Amino acid sequence: MTPSPFFSEELQQFRASVRRFVETEVRPHAAAWEADGLVPRAVLRRMGELGFLGVRYPEEYGGSHLDTLATVVLAEELGRSGFGGFAVTVLVHTDMASPHLARFGTAEQRARYMPGVVSGETITAVAVTEPGAGSDVAGLKTRAERRGNGWVLTGSKMFITNGVHGDLYFVAARTDPAAKGSRGISMFIVEAGTPGFAVGRALDKMGWRSSDTAELVFDGCHLPADALLGQENRGFYQVMENFQNERIVLGAMAMGEAARAIELTLAYVKDRPAFGGVLWDKQAIRQRLAARAAEVEAARQLVYHAAWLDAHGHDCVKEVSMVKAHCGELVNRVMYDCQQFHGGFGYIRDSEIERMARDARIQAIGGGATEVMLEEVAKRM
Repeated sequence: MTPSPFFSEELQQFRASVRRFVETEVRPHAAAWEADGLVPRAVLRRMGELGFLGVRYPEEYGGSHLDTLATVVLAEELGRSGFGGFAVTVLVHTDMASPHLARFGTAEQRARYMPGVVSGETITAVAVTEPGAGSDVAGLKTRAERRGNGWVLTGSKMFITNGVHGDLYFVAARTDPAAKGSRGISMFIVEAGTPGFAVGRALDKMGWRSSDTAELVFDGCHLPADALLGQENRGFYQVMENFQNERIVLGAMAMGEAARAIELTLAYVKDRPAFGGVLWDKQAIRQRLAARAAEVEAARQLVYHAAWLDAHGHDCVKEVSMVKAHCGELVNRVMYDCQQFHGGFGYIRDSEIERMARDARIQAIGGGATEVMLEEVAKRM
């Protein structure tokens, strides 16, 4: 692990701890999780015990109270596991869903749920995306209507990570039907098992196989008044605020994946016999791998820079959008070349590079498609 000016000795030690966990407790078992379609709860609770699920949260809830750079360390090392489904299961919980509660929840809501979030007893999901509204959050149609001393939630959500086996869902719904676009959206806390809330179906995906992904259905789902999360009709802005963190995390995860793919491929081409030598002897292969390694290192520094800006309170929407667009595309280019250099073995189902190539494809789509991210950059040029 090369020293970096962005990371303190504490964060370097944290990186070593996460990497050790991945090597000893994830890689030997994660292929079975892929087959089962979920990460076992015992593994998530173990991560809670080790302090990996509360990196950014206050000590009063069992967290470490660190900053965005710690999040990047966690995401990058989980990405290096080579199992994107495992990595995103954890990162949705730690950095995409539960921050809604930590940032916008009342003291009572945080006291009730945050200790379980940090310990791994309560796994979270965020439900914003719908069949007709993905990156276009303002287009969502799920609605919440006041009814007596509470709310009734009606609609559906799609592509929800941790959707099948989650415990706590943060759901975006339209609370002012007269408002247009981004206005009139609110966030709600919905517990698993709430009457009127059901998993419509588990989704069978191309990649991220160990991450459970679901369609959620809300059919007259009755919620108490205190299920409102944050300010009424301000939910769109809450979602947008958290997107910054989500996109940095996905960028860091992608760079971890890319680094792992290059590491695997380098070992393969240095050992694979070809034309009287090994593949590494071929200049075209050496140079293309070197070029990809340079691109990954440059992208990693962009991720670190954006995380530093965020940790120090700077406006970094442009830089974070660059991270999401650039890293999501780069990890796919890296996987393409690495799979190519593995030859036929790279096309065999469940070889590591084949799985990683499938897992990487979503990085240019989820959390904000590349095209949407480039528009965010363009607006600020």
